[in-house]
Amino acid sequence: MEDMMGLLRIRVRRGMNLISRDSSGSDPFVVVTMAHQKLKTRVVKNHCNPEWNEELTLSIKDITTPIKLTVYDKDTFTVDDALGEAEIDIKPFVECIRAGTENLPDGTTICSVHPNEENCLDDESVVMWNKGKITQDMFLRLKNVKSGKVEIQIEWIDVPGGKGLR
Repeated sequence: MEDMMGLLRIRVRRGMNLISRDSSGSDPFVVVTMAHQKLKTRVVKNHCNPEWNEELTLSIKDITTPIKLTVYDKDTFTVDDALGEAEIDIKPFVECIRAGTENLPDGTTICSVHPNEENCLDDESVVMWNKGKITQDMFLRLKNVKSGKVEIQIEWIDVPGGKGLR
């Protein structure tokens, strides 16, 4: 526990304009991996615009370790097809937390993160203070595929006895 910095809660909300891999559409699910951790959402049957609304939680030991999000099409008799991938860049989010932003009014934007060559953001993303928590909503553009994006929200959770971010 001493080597853990904290937890990162990832709310996988929905996918948009995912490609169809099967004749009846796709049966998409999301896999989030970081180092030895691998977490999955449920499968949504026959949908290219699925809504998962699921929370996945990673334990963070090093904020520079890449977090990869991959969308798959569930197949019954063959290997699941990849529908695209993206990296979740938490460095700007962590910088906002380290800035010390307690006791702000609800709905306060702490910082904005713009799409660039290094991140998979589809649009500007804001880090906000809301109800005593710092969260970041983002639309991730999937790579290695014609179309598709995934909406997520990240939230940092301090762990008693952990290193923390400050």
